[in-house]
Amino acid sequence: MVPDASVEEIGSNQSFGGRQLRYRHRSTALDCDMTFSIYLPPQAQQGPVPVLYWLSGLTCTDENFVTKAGAQEYAAAYGIAIVCPDTSPRGEDVPDDAEGAYDFGLGAGFYVNATESPWAKHYKMYDYVVDELPALINDQFPIDGNKMSISGHSMGGHGALTIALKNPERYSSVSAFAPICAPIQCPWGQKALGQYIGDATDSIDPWAEYDTVELVKTSSKGTRGSLPVLIDQGEADNFLAEQLNTQLLIDTAASVAFPMRIRLQPEYDHSYFFIATFIEEHLKFHAENLR
Repeated sequence: MVPDASVEEIGSNQSFGGRQLRYRHRSTALDCDMTFSIYLPPQAQQGPVPVLYWLSGLTCTDENFVTKAGAQEYAAAYGIAIVCPDTSPRGEDVPDDAEGAYDFGLGAGFYVNATESPWAKHYKMYDYVVDELPALINDQFPIDGNKMSISGHSMGGHGALTIALKNPERYSSVSAFAPICAPIQCPWGQKALGQYIGDATDSIDPWAEYDTVELVKTSSKGTRGSLPVLIDQGEADNFLAEQLNTQLLIDTAASVAFPMRIRLQPEYDHSYFFIATFIEEHLKFHAENLR
């Protein structure tokens, strides 16, 4: 299968018998040109394969995971494609943080649908990841769209968990490394949700739809389905106390009997060295649930 002219190939490398590819396309949801990376394992030469979507964290693009995680070897072994979208809309007309801060605007889309001006025109990362990009991938590549999982790191871990919890029928499994578990209760999340979605002083509900802890609470009321969850968190992560709120998620999941496997890893930090250490276990976890 060869992608049509609306999807422009801008990178290609052989890797563990498969192909690491990079493409540019015009996004309707984000109203700008976007890039994404996709690893096609050798099994894709014989027919459609399951797919894992990877969402990266603050300041990242679609290339960080591709070049640092060492995932291609295991994706080839398990016969899984990996799709890595960018972390925000891009382009001259796309607004950025007024002070150029790393934790908002370009590189920091937070996987939400912005409703506030000037962000609402472009910052629809939720729609892009949940609907537009999978539709394009399923149409253009040898992917089994009925076998889809999602994972991510930090801001991307937040994105993966909230997207999967809101759409359990779409995903076979979800995993995360060092996710922002409760953006309502941390500086990164409060800044992003406050500007993208608006002031939540009078009602916290608009923010709760993008908060893993709040979604787990909702699931206990029977309005959300459950699906296999694996989370790894480094105990030496310098963002753990102020930004990530992992213990709050552990306590909340236990209080409502929501099954989650959350592993605290001694001495590991927030870096890609941490991700590379455990990525094989995450891919094996997803492979078992994508069968």
